[in-house]
Amino acid sequence: MEFEESSIGEECGVFGCVAAGEWPTQLDVAQVLTLGLVALQHRGQECAGIVTSNGASPPTYTTHKGMGLVSTAFPPEALTKLRYGNLGICHTCYSTTGISELQNCQPFVVDTLHGKIAVAHNGELVNAHALRKKVMRHGVGLSTSSDSELITQLLALTPPMEELDSPDWVARIKNLMTETPTSYSLLVMFKDVVYAVRDPYGNRPLCIGQLVPISKLHSPGAQEEDTEGWVVSSESCSFQSIGAKYYREVLPGEIVQISRHGVTSLSVVPRPEGGLPAFCIFEYVYFMVYTVRQRCGRQLAVESPTDADVVSTVPESVTPAALGYAQQSGLPYVEPNTRLRQLGVAKKFGALTDNFAGKRVVLIDDSIVRGNTISPIIKLLKEAGAKEVHIRVASPPVRFPCYMGINIPTKEELIANKPEFEDIAGYIVVFTAVDTLLILPWCCRYCCCDYCSIPDNATLQRKQTTQWQMQNEILNHEIKLQT
Repeated sequence: MEFEESSIGEECGVFGCVAAGEWPTQLDVAQVLTLGLVALQHRGQECAGIVTSNGASPPTYTTHKGMGLVSTAFPPEALTKLRYGNLGICHTCYSTTGISELQNCQPFVVDTLHGKIAVAHNGELVNAHALRKKVMRHGVGLSTSSDSELITQLLALTPPMEELDSPDWVARIKNLMTETPTSYSLLVMFKDVVYAVRDPYGNRPLCIGQLVPISKLHSPGAQEEDTEGWVVSSESCSFQSIGAKYYREVLPGEIVQISRHGVTSLSVVPRPEGGLPAFCIFEYVYFMVYTVRQRCGRQLAVESPTDADVVSTVPESVTPAALGYAQQSGLPYVEPNTRLRQLGVAKKFGALTDNFAGKRVVLIDDSIVRGNTISPIIKLLKEAGAKEVHIRVASPPVRFPCYMGINIPTKEELIANKPEFEDIAGYIVVFTAVDTLLILPWCCRYCCCDYCSIPDNATLQRKQTTQWQMQNEILNHEIKLQT
């Protein structure tokens, strides 16, 4: 029995590193960048790229890109080529706008009036089509189908009021924010600095870490003199593996300069009046906020307890919710020996038989999208000898596509929009003999972009007109999770 790929495409990941102190540095910047990408591999597996710079004036940029996983894209000889950089940025790709091929692989490097810049982008521009036309009217040719190249070209344009002799990067980035409101977290490398930028809605995550000696990694409050370098990443989960301490988050709308001298906030661009923050709900559900996902699992146990023997998970991303359910219910958590969704052949399921045979199982999933993945998994559990299977889903129903960088199927494909969703438990029971099923009605609604789950036609009509304006309509509501 073969499973389909996951119905929701993950996002991209960006990572940057700037060595502190005197240059040339003793810090292996290329190795730090590679390890950072490995830690972000779950955010994209199609291709990866690294650009390093010696930070001189003019700087020498060295680039390497490759298709596939980081381990495939960066053989030892590639790292040797990149190792002489004092700073660099990198990207692991899940393509959203544009097709999956090497020419769309980031970071992009372009020549500007003042020298080369390199840009890495996580997110998706909501007005990319209009921007492409606008950039082309300026006589700028585009060589890829990626909206990330649009960002690079917009940054290369000279904004109004800029002096001719030097670039004003705050003005250039603000000009970009004027042209497109969301969705992006950006790393821009120019000469000897990296600029870290989040859109004013904060739709995509970005945080800064401080590289310190291993002996200082777990000590409270590393001092400035302990700093070996600075890193910036889509997720803080990448910090531990490279010897970095979490420093702080880049705020929505903030422009941060990272240099060998430290971290400096240059400006914060506000949202339009009345605009709420719009952090992507799928970052909570799938990726980075461990405690939120764990509390959703606890809430599932409060709202829908059941007599069972063990709790387990479907994909790895829902492990925190499963642990939360187990803690709240007092049931043991069983870690599958292999990920159920990656079982391309039924014989691989044999290793799970001892865990579930004769037991009543609560299986936690993070979403039901098309509704055609959960049924085969339940069937395999039953075939493995599970006495009962109870499904608990730790996110709201997915009703609409996303226009900000998550590859959600079309509205027509989503089971939440089909008649069978009105009795989805009964629908699944018919095929798999599931015993009970509960989808958590709402989670993380306050200050989140959760358009994909809001069942409101008026909101839908507004959203189809202008994606980002719907943020003003998000309800000021937060579920009271019991701890």
